[in-house]
Amino acid sequence: MSFENLTKTLQGLLIREDLTPGNGSKILQLFVNKLSESSRSSVKRSKERSLDEAVQLMRQISEEQLHGLEEEHQLLLVRLLLSLQLEMVNISTACRKVDRMLQHLAENVDQHLVYKETLHIFDSIVKSDQVLSLEDLQRACMFLEDSAVGRRIWLESCVPMLQRLSETLPALLQEESQRDGLICYTAVKVCLQVFQLLWSEVAPLVWEENGSKEAIQRILQALMDILIGQCCNRDTRLLAGTAVAMLINTASQSGAADAAAWSLLQAAHPTTQLFQLTVGVLQVQCNPAGKDGVKRLALSRGLLTCCRSHILLSPNPNSLQTCLLLDGLFPLVSNLCAEKQDCHYFAFEVLTLWLRRVKECVDDIWKATGARLLPDDSRLLQKLTDIIWTNAESPIDGVPEFASSAFTLLLNLYAMDSEQFCDTKRNFYFILLERLLKLPWEAKAKYHRLCALLPYVGTDLMLNQYSEVSSHLLKCLSTNHLSPCAAEFYKCLIQQQRRESPASLSELELAGRWAKSWQPFLVEALTSDITLLQNNSSTHLLPCTFQVFSSAVHHLLASLNPNKPGHLHAWACILSSYRAISGCSPWALQESSTFLTLELALGAADDKIRLAALNLLCCSPKTRDVPSTEEMKILKEFIPENLNCESSPFRQHLQAAVRRFLVRIRDGCLAHIRGEKGKKKNPSHECRENILEQGIGFVEWLGQLPYSFLSPGHSYQRKKTALLLLSAVLETCTDTWSPDKKKGQPPANIGLLIACARQRGQWDFFCRAKQLLLLSCLEDSTNEIRELSATILLKFFPPSFPADIAEVLEVRSSQLLRSPRVQEAQMGALMVKILLQKSGHRCDDCSLGLSVNPGRNPKAFCVVRDLVKELEEHYLMAKVDMMVSARTRPIHGVLCALQRCLLEAADDICSIIDRSLITKLLDLLENISLLLLAVLHGDREAFVAEKYAPPSFCDMGNAISSLISQQAGGDQMDEEDCILLSEEHSLVLTCCWVSLKETGIFLGSLVEKVLKESKQRSECLWAKDDLRRASELFKDILLNCRHWGAVEGCCLGFTKFCTSLLSSNDPDLQDIPAQILKEGLQVVQSPRSASVTRRAAGLPIMILCVLSAEEASKARPLLTLSMQTLLEQARRPVDENWDQTLDLPQVCAVHTLQALVRGAVLGAIVLQFAPDVAILSLTLLRSPCWAMRNAALQLYSSLCSRMLGQRSSSVETGPIQHSMSPAAFFFHYPPLQPFLLGELREAAEHVQRPTAGAKLHLQPSLYPILTLLAQLQPGVQDSSQMLLDYLPPLLQLSASPIYSVRRMASIALVAMTPPSGYMDLIVKLTSQLPGPQESLCHNRLHGQLLQIKALLERALCPDSAVSADLCEVVSRMQASMWLGTTAQRCLLVRAVYLSVAESLRRHSCDSFLLQLSDRLMHDLYAPQQGLEIGLASFHQEALEFLCADPTRARQIWENFSAASPELRLSMVTWLLDKQSLHQADMKELIQRVLQLNLKEALLDDSVDYRTKYLAALVAVMTDGGAALPPPLSDTEPCLLECLHLLLQDLEVQKGGPEFLSQALYAASLLFSQLSSNSTSSLKASVLQRWCGILEIQRAAEAPEVLRLVCGDALCAAGVPLINSLREHSSLPVVMMRLINTGLYLLQDQNQQVRQKAARFASLLHHSRRAEKQSSVCIMQVNRALKLLLDLLLQECWDSPGMLELLLSHLPQADIRSVLRGASVREGSSSLYEQDEVNVFAEPSIMSAHLLPYLLQMAEKSSQPSALAETLTNWAMENAAQLMDNLSACEQLQPAKTLTPSWLALLVDPCFHSALCGLLTRAAFLHHLVKTFACIRHLWDPLKMQMRLQDVYSLLSQSGVHLPPALTVVVNAGALPLYKEQRGADQCDLG
Repeated sequence: MSFENLTKTLQGLLIREDLTPGNGSKILQLFVNKLSESSRSSVKRSKERSLDEAVQLMRQISEEQLHGLEEEHQLLLVRLLLSLQLEMVNISTACRKVDRMLQHLAENVDQHLVYKETLHIFDSIVKSDQVLSLEDLQRACMFLEDSAVGRRIWLESCVPMLQRLSETLPALLQEESQRDGLICYTAVKVCLQVFQLLWSEVAPLVWEENGSKEAIQRILQALMDILIGQCCNRDTRLLAGTAVAMLINTASQSGAADAAAWSLLQAAHPTTQLFQLTVGVLQVQCNPAGKDGVKRLALSRGLLTCCRSHILLSPNPNSLQTCLLLDGLFPLVSNLCAEKQDCHYFAFEVLTLWLRRVKECVDDIWKATGARLLPDDSRLLQKLTDIIWTNAESPIDGVPEFASSAFTLLLNLYAMDSEQFCDTKRNFYFILLERLLKLPWEAKAKYHRLCALLPYVGTDLMLNQYSEVSSHLLKCLSTNHLSPCAAEFYKCLIQQQRRESPASLSELELAGRWAKSWQPFLVEALTSDITLLQNNSSTHLLPCTFQVFSSAVHHLLASLNPNKPGHLHAWACILSSYRAISGCSPWALQESSTFLTLELALGAADDKIRLAALNLLCCSPKTRDVPSTEEMKILKEFIPENLNCESSPFRQHLQAAVRRFLVRIRDGCLAHIRGEKGKKKNPSHECRENILEQGIGFVEWLGQLPYSFLSPGHSYQRKKTALLLLSAVLETCTDTWSPDKKKGQPPANIGLLIACARQRGQWDFFCRAKQLLLLSCLEDSTNEIRELSATILLKFFPPSFPADIAEVLEVRSSQLLRSPRVQEAQMGALMVKILLQKSGHRCDDCSLGLSVNPGRNPKAFCVVRDLVKELEEHYLMAKVDMMVSARTRPIHGVLCALQRCLLEAADDICSIIDRSLITKLLDLLENISLLLLAVLHGDREAFVAEKYAPPSFCDMGNAISSLISQQAGGDQMDEEDCILLSEEHSLVLTCCWVSLKETGIFLGSLVEKVLKESKQRSECLWAKDDLRRASELFKDILLNCRHWGAVEGCCLGFTKFCTSLLSSNDPDLQDIPAQILKEGLQVVQSPRSASVTRRAAGLPIMILCVLSAEEASKARPLLTLSMQTLLEQARRPVDENWDQTLDLPQVCAVHTLQALVRGAVLGAIVLQFAPDVAILSLTLLRSPCWAMRNAALQLYSSLCSRMLGQRSSSVETGPIQHSMSPAAFFFHYPPLQPFLLGELREAAEHVQRPTAGAKLHLQPSLYPILTLLAQLQPGVQDSSQMLLDYLPPLLQLSASPIYSVRRMASIALVAMTPPSGYMDLIVKLTSQLPGPQESLCHNRLHGQLLQIKALLERALCPDSAVSADLCEVVSRMQASMWLGTTAQRCLLVRAVYLSVAESLRRHSCDSFLLQLSDRLMHDLYAPQQGLEIGLASFHQEALEFLCADPTRARQIWENFSAASPELRLSMVTWLLDKQSLHQADMKELIQRVLQLNLKEALLDDSVDYRTKYLAALVAVMTDGGAALPPPLSDTEPCLLECLHLLLQDLEVQKGGPEFLSQALYAASLLFSQLSSNSTSSLKASVLQRWCGILEIQRAAEAPEVLRLVCGDALCAAGVPLINSLREHSSLPVVMMRLINTGLYLLQDQNQQVRQKAARFASLLHHSRRAEKQSSVCIMQVNRALKLLLDLLLQECWDSPGMLELLLSHLPQADIRSVLRGASVREGSSSLYEQDEVNVFAEPSIMSAHLLPYLLQMAEKSSQPSALAETLTNWAMENAAQLMDNLSACEQLQPAKTLTPSWLALLVDPCFHSALCGLLTRAAFLHHLVKTFACIRHLWDPLKMQMRLQDVYSLLSQSGVHLPPALTVVVNAGALPLYKEQRGADQCDLG
């Protein structure tokens, strides 16, 4: 009987016995239910959870109750458990849980019964006449490994079972599909487990002569056949090697085992003859060894894993070799590590294993040899070191890690060896240390090996020798992939320091020792401007620092000043890390200032600072640490201010931090509830109640908050954050268990806290209004919001929708599925999926379907059947009229819905569909794809004739245009002059490519899921012929469509399709992808009849998909075949008369190779072909075909990125280089070494020819080769000296006539030169510099200087000593000074010479510097003679050299007006390139010079010069990051005229956005200086013009660069202007205009614009508080918004225009027009809709911000005044319209049941914005009516309040949620007015 039938039978019996009290039947029923639940679940964690609960239930049943069960019940119970155990054979932990229950029954009920039933199942395996199936083998494996009774039966039936295995293994090897599949692997696994667990039963069969050895001998023969190579599956072969070794390990006598091990080792050596393996009495024949290394790998791995020590140490009886471990296995392992096999990872795993076994056996080795194992001069030590050193930079994943582990073991072994033989010198360590310290800081392996070496040399020696450790660690922490190893090295250093410190020191003294060495380094890292360095130091360094030195926190905090840049973030990180590590409260460390600093950090503009402060607030190592009242209060203020943050990482971290905070509340409250239940009378009862009230109240507040911001009209950022927070609340504080989560599940007793909250009337998380709001989110324009909302609805809300909601959603989903817009169709598909999971049956046929097929899911079947019918309707419509179909039946929506329902919503797809439905689906998909492809071709006959030749984009466009014309009645529209696609064209094209994409994704996923589930069933719903048809469908799409969206999407499904077929055990199914691949390769080799540009369209991707699906554990024959075919095809010569309009097969082959190289799945495995591919691509660069050269260059670029691995340099550290050194590169790719060298020599020889200068010779491969060499990591010593061969050709290439070759050759020279040879090479190069009278080649001279410069930059360090060689170099460069003067006519040579001279400045004599500077000053101002090449470069280098001397710099800038136009441009360009000017007097001089020449620059004709000039002026005036620009010492008369010119250009928009942005910034800076000089002299017209320009450029439609500069202008001129007008009557008007501009900028969609405006608010706040701190902490945008509104109300509340200003930021309140517009939009079916100009703006949020200020303004104007009159006039003018719109809201009257019209309003952002604008104005009007008696005749305040409350109540119950500020006013009738002091206090937070 099946598990389901057993369950039903047992449940029926238990129900009948339920009437008997005390028989435990109820618990048994629950127990059986849990077992059934575990069986039904498809998630491993859910199964195990149900089994755990079942175990607990079984323990609750007493022994008497179990004995009281009838025999039939006991038998059924045992069979039920065994049936469940057999279902879970692939889940070992679940089987053991079931076995515990079986053992419980055996102990307490009937042991014989359990044994008998288990034996019955086992006998069905042993006594079967057929070969063991996969299911049999899995069951046998389970009984042996996870069943106590099963193991006992195995002992009794071992020989028969071995007989069955001996029959099964040879049979499996006869079938290709089976020997490479899971069944063969499982059979070998069973053998291994038998040899390991039942060795006592196996040993006599192997080591003693008896008549039962035939079975075990056949097993050994089969295992050796697998190991040698009959099986291609690598994992199976490795397991077979382990099994054979385990068989040897069963020997009781050492001699026999030793001989068997040596015999097995012989099988690893290559031979051409049959080899006989002897294991005890067993003898088997081994075929000659294969070429791959898997056999040797499997043998060595097995011997090292399984054999006991005496076997590994046994001598060879037939030779002088003394030890299997050292003399037998080590040569094998070392050869494997040296070879370039695809199993390099496993080879190093074996090397590590060998070292571990040597370490275990080292005592016996010493006894046997009587000598050291690893003396300093031993070959073994040298060999091991070379292997580890060479592979430390391997590009293969995992190999560097194993090399590091091997290095650690080697050092440990050497230490043991030295200690054993009293060697105190231990020279090996110091040799290694010296060698490691010579490695460049970019070498990742350096730090791993230093960590391993540190315990043996000590920290003092290492730090003394490694003086650059701090700077190197800082560089590493600034580089992503180096930061973990650098952090680990730091951790090892401080741990070792702690171990070496005297035990008598206190914690404070230990921390003081740490601070001396590391405090400056850590503070520099934490306060750095480099984000990566900040993050890595806080994440990696701080935790380990506090773990080792807990008192270090005091030293770190003492060195920080939160008012300095970077220190605030460091402060928060330090306290956060300290709290997380120590568990101590951080609030007492700095007394009262801690909370003030925390508030400052929480309000900072920098996301990193706010996150660090939030982490400090929320984290605690104790989850029961209930947050304090102060912490909850601070978090309540923080969360609403940060909902609309643009950073996705910020949102994720915010959710994680809030979740930790909620866990603290939840666990703390639960602890208090349990405490109350444990103690009835407790003196702290009130305290506990207070904690519960605060904790439950906070969760209630946070649970309500997200719904206020999910309405349409809010920004994506706010919605996403709100949903993340809502998800955190529901995950933490509900009893929903998530099977997909390993951690973070709610505690089992969470119900206690939920009940407590419900008693208080709180935590109603799942009301109807909230459900409606989440449903409206399903129509959000962004996929993430839709998916998150759907997840919350499905996971947490009740399991079914109310009938009215389900009905409306069904109608709405049908409408959306037919929308031509892709987004809307996806919305409809998501709705269908949710309906399927949360609603009842859809039709009356469901019951009929259930009766016909009891195993079918009727609800899902009904939905899928209807969708298939809908899909057929869409197809038929497209067949008849494609235009109508594209607009009203676009196919892709239904495909997406089918995918959602069948693949996402269905746990068991076979219960939803049958074979007939699959066949119908395949027919439809086939017809749809053929129809759409024919549409894109334009001619069905041509489409069939030109198979696998996709049309060009032009052909597709013509086909669609022809279709439109035909279906429009033949009227051909003239679109030749139109560059935009028509609406109809876009509709058809979108319908075609999206439908093709969805077809591919759906079909591939459907095949994958059905085949996956079919493995557990007896039959498969997919027929083989249908799968072949599906493969043809994929080929048609990929090879006949060019649209990349369709190709890329289809590939996702095709990869799944191929993976499913290749992992099948059916050889016919496995052959389908192989056949596709062969056909694809045939297409590559075939000549084209049409162009296949765009990198060969879908053909390479199709081949990549098949190869990516190939199992990694096998030998990958398909990949080998493909690479060989493609390489052969690409090498074929191109015909001389090739057609340039067609793609060549060779070009297609190269593009396909590029796709394989770029493929992420094939990334590592394809490296074995890297040398051949690299040589091919470089060779093809000589092709006469431009398409071939283009393809070859793309292939080469992709291959280099793959070969070189990670980049070792961050953005800040200079040129792009990779982490692989030249020696390591050529070790991994040895064929490239002679090839690249030959190419370089050929190029160099041509350059050296006497006639080379007369004719330009291009060698296409030269520059790519130089680029490759230049990207290798320099600074690594090459022990083999092979790289020295590269130096001569690289030196000779300095004479190349091509500039880029000379430059790249200089960089490559540095990479290929060993560090010890840098200075010798520089000396050699400088000795070749010619004198002024010698004949010379300018190219060679320029190249030599470039090489000298590159070598000097690498060789010279800031603290490098002055050597004799360096002195010689300096002397020779000084002697060649003529190269930098006019005696050298080539300006490029002069520029490079000056660069070299600048590098040697600190080593040069003063007279040389003075003489060269004089000559340069003369040359710069000499008249220019015609056009000179390289003039700009020379100017830049000359200025760089001269301006390093302040005196020369002053002379240059003082003579600015006398300079030539070219020199002026160079001077301002040089100024822009300078990061800052450190000398104040120099800065003032340059500023004065630029201002004096400003008018002339503005009148210049060159826009480029004017732009750069103004940019330079701005850079100088704002240099140093000062909060406000410094005033001039005196005012120049021409500045006002210049300001007029600038404003004139801005007003007429002359010069383009870049120039205008610099003009506005410069004008603002000049304006600020004029205004700070004297307010009386300030022209009012200039002020008005400047403000007007800001008001124009602040608009969302203005260019982004101008909106950015508006923020800079406010900071530069707005703040000083407001400060200068404090006592002036015009202040309010000016302030209103500037603050209004700031308000607009704070709502800009560009984050940088908002940050500039926030800086303006922060500067304004800082200046008005008159604080002494020079630095300003820029506040967060939302705080800045409130601050500006506070300031506006404080200073301008009674100013004319104030009311209009505030109301201008409110959305329109015309509800009636919105309702009319909604009805119009319902009928629209266009493809696109108009985007909002500013998607970040949120009218409803702005309404909530402004309402308190409107009410406060009304409160301030309660006395008669001009403002009072303005307010009353507004009230009288707008009251009627507002009342009318309120009436419109009342007339909406949403029904108690959901209607389609109301759902349409719920998803309309215009409705929500208008509603917020209306309610804001209505609340304001209500307050005015209450305040002013003169307008109370307009409306009764009490009635008006009741109307507002009624409207709010009506809407809120129907899914409308408003921002909290509006809710408070509308619902309560009054808002607690913000006092001015409260506003000021909030501002102080910034």
